[in-house]
Amino acid sequence: MAAVIDGRALARRMSEETRASVAALRATHGLVPGLAVVLVGADPASEVYVARKVAETTRAGMRSIEHRLDAATGEASLLALIADLNADPAVHGILVQLPLPPQIDAGPVLDAIDPAKDVDGFHPVNVGRLSTGTGGLVPCTPLGCLKLLDTVIEDYRGLAAVVIGKSNIVGKPVAMLLLERECTVTVTHLATRGLAAIVRAADIVVAAAGSPRLVRGDWIKPGAVVIDVGITRVTDAEGRQRLVGDVAFDEIGHARAATPVPGGVGPMTIACLLANTAQAAWATVDG
Repeated sequence: MAAVIDGRALARRMSEETRASVAALRATHGLVPGLAVVLVGADPASEVYVARKVAETTRAGMRSIEHRLDAATGEASLLALIADLNADPAVHGILVQLPLPPQIDAGPVLDAIDPAKDVDGFHPVNVGRLSTGTGGLVPCTPLGCLKLLDTVIEDYRGLAAVVIGKSNIVGKPVAMLLLERECTVTVTHLATRGLAAIVRAADIVVAAAGSPRLVRGDWIKPGAVVIDVGITRVTDAEGRQRLVGDVAFDEIGHARAATPVPGGVGPMTIACLLANTAQAAWATVDG
């Protein structure tokens, strides 16, 4: 059977490290990191995510700053709020919860965030730094994927990695991180011809296509390491709802190790968000 990569356990360890980092920052510099979360409207899933982020931020010893805006809020008003948060020295991280209402273009909003406070890692400056290997804040989910892989893999050099999904949020950043580890990386997507054959050659598979149970057991070569980023709510034959990933987890017992859904990548996203916020706060005193 494939070893299960426990994202919940690793997220707990990371959160403990972040709490220690925050305590050291407070003790040595009298500084408490502040994370501002902006939610526009009342999307049910976003409400749940924001509540979890706020709770974990407080648990880590940081200051949580919530801005809940009406669904009818215009783009200019949101940009004005971001400008205020950029200028506030008590705010070290800014997170605008996506998706935004249709009257707001997410591109200009994310571009308006100070790159030094962009704890989601979506600003073009941080994207550029990631692609050139020159530091910056790394997107949380891709960073979590690499930390999960690190629990299994010591030497990445020369390994064949296949990323399924080309999004700016997961697929492309994961590919950049794997390239930095000296993997040979192939980025694929749902329109890729011969996708199964490409995946079969991979030592590392990161599935982030948003397509439930896309990756079947015969796609995975024996001994591969599989990171499943996908999460979709489906209804089974008995009418019960459950969460499934992009990988048919029950079919990949021949893999070396794999993340489950839920309990794999998901918990790591918030843990990495908190780590990024602490990093951003330390940067203000480290120069």
